Amino acid sequence: MTDIVPDGVQSIDLVAVHRGAFGVAGSGDTSGFGGLVAPVLMPGPSTRPYGDGFDALADELELSLAARGLPAHSAIEKVVVDRGEITFHVRREHLVEFVRTLRDEPGLRFEMCMGVSGVHYPLEEGRELHAVYPFLSVTHNRRLRVEVSAPDSDPHIPSIVALYPSNDWHERETWDFFGIVFDGHPALTRIEMPDDWVGHPQRKDYPLGGIPVEYKGATIPPPDQRRAYT
Repeated sequence: MTDIVPDGVQSIDLVAVHRGAFGVAGSGDTSGFGGLVAPVLMPGPSTRPYGDGFDALADELELSLAARGLPAHSAIEKVVVDRGEITFHVRREHLVEFVRTLRDEPGLRFEMCMGVSGVHYPLEEGRELHAVYPFLSVTHNRRLRVEVSAPDSDPHIPSIVALYPSNDWHERETWDFFGIVFDGHPALTRIEMPDDWVGHPQRKDYPLGGIPVEYKGATIPPPDQRRAYT
């Protein structure tokens, strides 16, 4: 698969292979793409030199973590540089101290966390749930991303609201839609869906259709009751 590795990426990870449109199984195929086979590919770990000024950022981060008694290899699973952006994949048990370092160290000064987004990879065993945090340093005019994973069987990630209060509603939304439990959040409750809603509707294993929805009197039936194209 070396012919599909993007420029500047050393390797890729095969996360899953989707068959058919939208990964739907067990119902009528109304898409016309029942034979589609689509691999889910993610950039693998990058090696130095990272380029684009990322090496100086990584050096500063590693020194700052070491000064706090947290070796970088303990906190960071891998570093990925892709499409001009750098992402630090951080072990969840070290997330709080990691982002505290990003915020407080003068050589880093990432004053702003722009929120958190959830991602669900149901076939990535043991790492099904991901939380992605974009950070911005106004002082140094640079950005980075932090990504943390958790298994479906233990969907817990520490809250960073105590460090970045603006993440309050973002963590609530990610819990609401993906079921990631942010331990230590002051009030982890639904924010979009009704309080009595069952399940987390942006997970990829959430049922498609079957919920009565009306648009000016038109009802949307579940997928297996819609028109099939043969």
